[in-house]
Amino acid sequence: MSDGDTAYEGLIKEHEARKAHVLAMGGKEKLSKRKAASLLDARERIERLFDPGSFTETGMFVTSHLPSMRDKSPADGKVCGFGRIDGRNAAIVSCDLTVLGASSSPNNVKKMGHIRRVATKNGMPVIFLNETSGARIPDTMGAQGIGALGQDPTQFLRDRQSPYVSACLGPSFGTGTWYTMLSDFVVMRKGACLAVSSPRVTSLAIGEDVDPEELGGWRLHTEKTGLVDYAVDTDEEALDLIKTFLSYLPSHAGQRPPRTEAPDNSRIDPEIILEIVPPQRQKVYDVRKLIKAVADPDTVLELKPKFARVATTALARMNGQVVGFVASNPMFKAGALDPDGCDKITSFLVLCDSFNIPIIILCDTPGFLIGIEGERRKAPGKIMNFQTALQMCTVPKFSIVTRKSYGQAYLNMGGTRNSDEMGAWFTADVGFMDPVIGINVVYGVTQKNDPEKFSKLKAELDRETSAYDLAAINSTQAVIDPRETRDWLLRMLEIHSRDLEGGLSQRRLASWPTTF
Repeated sequence: MSDGDTAYEGLIKEHEARKAHVLAMGGKEKLSKRKAASLLDARERIERLFDPGSFTETGMFVTSHLPSMRDKSPADGKVCGFGRIDGRNAAIVSCDLTVLGASSSPNNVKKMGHIRRVATKNGMPVIFLNETSGARIPDTMGAQGIGALGQDPTQFLRDRQSPYVSACLGPSFGTGTWYTMLSDFVVMRKGACLAVSSPRVTSLAIGEDVDPEELGGWRLHTEKTGLVDYAVDTDEEALDLIKTFLSYLPSHAGQRPPRTEAPDNSRIDPEIILEIVPPQRQKVYDVRKLIKAVADPDTVLELKPKFARVATTALARMNGQVVGFVASNPMFKAGALDPDGCDKITSFLVLCDSFNIPIIILCDTPGFLIGIEGERRKAPGKIMNFQTALQMCTVPKFSIVTRKSYGQAYLNMGGTRNSDEMGAWFTADVGFMDPVIGINVVYGVTQKNDPEKFSKLKAELDRETSAYDLAAINSTQAVIDPRETRDWLLRMLEIHSRDLEGGLSQRRLASWPTTF
């Protein structure tokens, strides 16, 4: 062995020992407990998510800024780096709960900032695997402690250059919650808790016991707040959903979404649409079945399926091209859109416009759900946010009225010039309000108190509400046989390709708040 080799030997051993210390994370005992509970650790999650052998770690030797804590803070509780998902680069922050509760510190915040900047500059999504106790105490106590955390003026600035995706896989407080709120897609493992502060801190603050599920459990966030798209039972399911969601999005806003091969059209039966949607506007059906009948087979990914179920939002493919479906669902509240439904649609419009995804609107609604509760929940403001977002969208927009569309909801759901092209099934019924209600309001007549006069007035109003009446003034460009829906939409996608702009949006909604 040469003198040079001898000189290097000690340095190599030290380097390998330091790496081993970092890779050991919080130690065998803590890792064994996780394995016994069927929980992946921070590094196993990365290995499960990324293509084999593609992960490159950054900031591996970052530790706590406190000298006394350096040996106890491998990677400072956040494993960061870059890997590939289906061959495409992605950036990741994976919280290591076995190291100081994956708490946020001045140094690991720097690591996360580096990840975000590199991802934005080079066009790759950012994935946050959150399981964190929040800010690190005592590091962040006092004026200097909190001041040290405020060094990045763009830390929570989200202008949707690259997709953000979060998984809440355990306790998630503080910074873990903030990045979840900034994300385009959120999946949560059942049993996790997503909140501003931990149940213990919250309990001390309000002076009463706090149940973690009530504070920030999966039912709350998938059904009531809409902050989480999906709740799953295992880490593996969460990671698979992240892969699925990202398969619909470009790696950067300057790119079109990835396109796949067109499907075998023999698997698509347009006749089934007539079985799904009854022609009578009073009968209910599930619009999700209609979306699946129109889209490429097995390509529909519904977002927020348990929240605001009166509205359906879903990513899908049409001949391999990614599209976004917005639809009112008569299965719930007869399709009358409420404030939560408006928020859900607005959020989805922002996602589609920010990442160059054409929008398809399927309208079958009696209007907005009105009443005292709606006014208390700011329904007028929600309706106008929805309308503003729609009118600011610069991706192609296509609207089809399938059965009924009344009042302001007609405009919000892409009516007339609020879409690039509008179609109406020959079953469409369009007007200022449902004729049944209009007769009562204008004439004071109901079917119960004067059935003969009611029938006569209804027949008069019904004559002027058809798809053909709308087409006569070119407020719809096509009256469509329902069985022709897919073919019409495919042709519209070809015509409105935005090829002159490279298929890209003008990104007027890119800085719209991420949480509605």
